[in-house]
Amino acid sequence: MAILGSIIKTAIDLRGALVPEKSPIESQKEVLKMLLEKAKKTSFGKYYGFENILKAENIEKSFAENVPYFDYHEMDMEWWSQVQLGMEDITWPGKPTYFARSSGTTGKSSKKIPVTDEMIDAIRNTGIKQVGALANFEVPSDFYEKEILMLGSSTHLVEENEFLEGEISGISASNIPFWFRGYYKPGEEIALMEDWDEKVETIAKRAKEWDIGALSGIPSWMELMLKKVIEHHNIENIHEIWPNLKVYTSGGVAFQPYEKSFNQLLAEPITVIDTYLASEGFLAFQERPETTSMKLVTDTGIYFEFVPFLPEYINKDGSLSQDAPALTLSEVEKDTDYVLIISTVSGAWRYLIGDTIAFTDVEKAEIKITGRTKFFLNVVGSQLSVNKMEVALCEMEEKFDIKIPEFTLAAVKIDDEFYHHWYLGTETSIDRNEIAEALDSALKEANNNYKVARSKALKGVKVTTINPNIFHEWNAKNKKKGGQVKMEKVMDEEKFATWEAFVKEQQSK
Repeated sequence: MAILGSIIKTAIDLRGALVPEKSPIESQKEVLKMLLEKAKKTSFGKYYGFENILKAENIEKSFAENVPYFDYHEMDMEWWSQVQLGMEDITWPGKPTYFARSSGTTGKSSKKIPVTDEMIDAIRNTGIKQVGALANFEVPSDFYEKEILMLGSSTHLVEENEFLEGEISGISASNIPFWFRGYYKPGEEIALMEDWDEKVETIAKRAKEWDIGALSGIPSWMELMLKKVIEHHNIENIHEIWPNLKVYTSGGVAFQPYEKSFNQLLAEPITVIDTYLASEGFLAFQERPETTSMKLVTDTGIYFEFVPFLPEYINKDGSLSQDAPALTLSEVEKDTDYVLIISTVSGAWRYLIGDTIAFTDVEKAEIKITGRTKFFLNVVGSQLSVNKMEVALCEMEEKFDIKIPEFTLAAVKIDDEFYHHWYLGTETSIDRNEIAEALDSALKEANNNYKVARSKALKGVKVTTINPNIFHEWNAKNKKKGGQVKMEKVMDEEKFATWEAFVKEQQSK
């Protein structure tokens, strides 16, 4: 048994036994109070009366009553634009060191989200918590001596005025602790590369030099990287070159749609641990092996609220109605979809992050991501969430023995009648009508609102199958490869027309 690995594993086990955890509900009360105390002298805190909120008998209720919801555009236009001009004490004391650039999945231009030194500390502390949680998983002691390959965006940060800008994965990687640098791959030189294809090609060439025990990154880009390594070395699977690979830390999107295709790149099963790292912070991670759900990080600089995900509370642009009720962690229920609202040490306040979640265990504060507010397809009352879509597609994978790692769809009008037109990324040839019928049946069975819509305004389902690589090229054309880039699952008719033209162009090459 490796001595160093055994020492590290023992230290992790001991830390877990010695450090008692407060209840998530109590932790959240303390976090909200801390946020309000620290920001009460800022322009935002003065405008919304944080000092008075702190005097209230019920601080959570007073906070919700006095501070409105903000989506990115409102927060940026009214407050963060002042921060970008160099003004101090706007939504958080002082100035942020960084701005995280995020194009998201629906926006036309990059968002710039402030990242303070306190947020960097919070992300780092959550990362340490996640490493500590490895004690709950069955990994050998020598795993702790292996290297970790983190596939993210470039760590080269652009200086804009007095701030450094980049994607959150690049900002986080540029702030890794000194003691971790010996384990970190692909190393600083490769991590600085901005061209994703060049970065992956270099990783493939250098792969034999490393003893990788863990991978970390978004599933779609990680899968492409692994394929490139396998192809470059002319091997059957990734374990031929990294035999000690035991863990994959997934993030950004749900891993389940990629599970089947991902596993085909392995010689043996590995432990997959889900994480929830967004441009706004490190929100949750999978703490134990008995579930694929993630535990909200309730004690490290983020306060959470939850709005029931109902059509009457969602505006057409995906923002929230100010009349929508917000629940605290003490009020939520299991298996109910909620819009996630956060307030953070980076000066985001009652901020609509754009994701929907559901609790799988309220007491443990464990959640699963169920979709995006803008990816809620309800053009004709079908009320389809991304989670329902992905569950149905997993059924299609099993039924037809195929892999569908990518998809998108839109409600389109043909001869004055609405259809759901799906594009499925698969390398397998399959009858489109047959899978359209099966997909339609699965959605009817899983979602009563969809079933009602199909009997009325929604005429039918159309399916087009394409090579999954076309989805990656679409992302490359519209944004860039790698990093935090994710495929939009639902498009409006205008964007869908652009998408279809792009697909035809790619297929004609």
